[in-house]
Amino acid sequence: MAILPRFCPVKIYPILDSSVIPAANRAEFLRQLGSSLAAAGVTLLEYRNKSGAEAELVADAAILRAAMPAGKVKLILDDRADLVQRIGFDGVHVDGGDISPADARKLLGPEKIIGTFGGSAALEPGILSQPADYFSIGPVFPTVTKQTSTPPIGMDGVRKLRAEAGADAVLVAVGGITLERAAAAFEAGASMVAVAGAFFRQSDPAAEFRIWKSALG
Repeated sequence: MAILPRFCPVKIYPILDSSVIPAANRAEFLRQLGSSLAAAGVTLLEYRNKSGAEAELVADAAILRAAMPAGKVKLILDDRADLVQRIGFDGVHVDGGDISPADARKLLGPEKIIGTFGGSAALEPGILSQPADYFSIGPVFPTVTKQTSTPPIGMDGVRKLRAEAGADAVLVAVGGITLERAAAAFEAGASMVAVAGAFFRQSDPAAEFRIWKSALG
């Protein structure tokens, strides 16, 4: 099996929010979901659990890691940099209110992936100097998956932030991304698109991912 590099940008970045995981047969649901996503070609996935207990997070993470092998899929944990090593994940995504990307890098070392929020109406001051691998931007459109009061920036906002960031920064468009909007986001300058509800509120997220992968390349 080929070993993935520490971080390789991909076009489609699924975000699995714990709110879509059913309480009944939770472990089996996650096993089947993780296995099917890996088989469909997912190589980077974020797991987000804002409201559950730490024990739930750790249990979910263990199932996902087993179903999505480390040499095949990079798994990112939202917020909890302190748990990344313990659960065998490949990195962390930190936003305002979490620890800084610099502190996350000190904690996790040079081999882990660090993602962070890059900006909305404008880039966050000094953000490109942070030791992060990618920067999420948005919300591009309204979203119900994550609580935010920040106004959507639209495709014009994506273009503006790309111009501010320059050609090399990895910018991840997030918020209300559909398949049609994903294509437009790439044209506007996004490196990747983060997708939550458009996948995980479908009856077969893996089949939906295959559709996106085929359409977007």
